[in-house]
Amino acid sequence: MATLNNKPKTIEEYIASFPKEAKHILEELRQAVKESAPQAEESISYGMPTFKLCGKRLAYFAAWKSHVGFYPGTAALEAFKQELAPFKQAKGSVQFPYAEPIPLELVKRIVKFKAQENQSRM
Repeated sequence: MATLNNKPKTIEEYIASFPKEAKHILEELRQAVKESAPQAEESISYGMPTFKLCGKRLAYFAAWKSHVGFYPGTAALEAFKQELAPFKQAKGSVQFPYAEPIPLELVKRIVKFKAQENQSRM
């Protein structure tokens, strides 16, 4: 796992720093975002994989001990409130436990929603 002295510079480096089980989930999540917003730019921000579109944040994600955090922002979470109800949430973020399948189709719809939001603000 990445440490303060060994911060990843790319999403590949970030994913490579985790155990095999987490790597697979992180790759699936990354692929879901890329499929939903192929024009989004990848980077690392706040030590997390980050996607930006039209110069604005699209979504972040991060691996934690027992879950993957997905950070699409408050408006996106509000728009998908009912579908995200089974998952623990905080302001602008949702937690997907490793013990359960990641709802990738829902993630794709959330990313498309955010992409539309970002494009409408241009």
